[in-house]
Amino acid sequence: MEKEKNILIKAYLKPSCGWSRGVRAVLAKYQLPYEDINIIGNAEAYSEMVTKSGQPLSPCVEINGEMLADVSGEEVEGYLISHGIVVPAKSVDDTPIDRGCHDGEPVEMGSWGTKKGS
Repeated sequence: MEKEKNILIKAYLKPSCGWSRGVRAVLAKYQLPYEDINIIGNAEAYSEMVTKSGQPLSPCVEINGEMLADVSGEEVEGYLISHGIVVPAKSVDDTPIDRGCHDGEPVEMGSWGTKKGS
């Protein structure tokens, strides 16, 4: 269960990526509200992530002003537990929280500088 605290979470994620799915799964597991910021095809959001994190890799998750750069869902969960934001809980979801993108995902997402579809 989640401790009752004010928490502000901004998650810089890709729409379809193993790492991003893992972060979403952890945040859903603990029912934490968060802003899901799509960095694909959105140069402003990507630039904000790079500026705040100091590096170009995602996912990046900002929790109450502290940036976790290039993290897995497993690492986000560890941070949340170690900082007393949540207590460990079993997941009812089978989404892996420690997996990268599969080979087809970069093609599915399009290129960094091109806005494709919606």
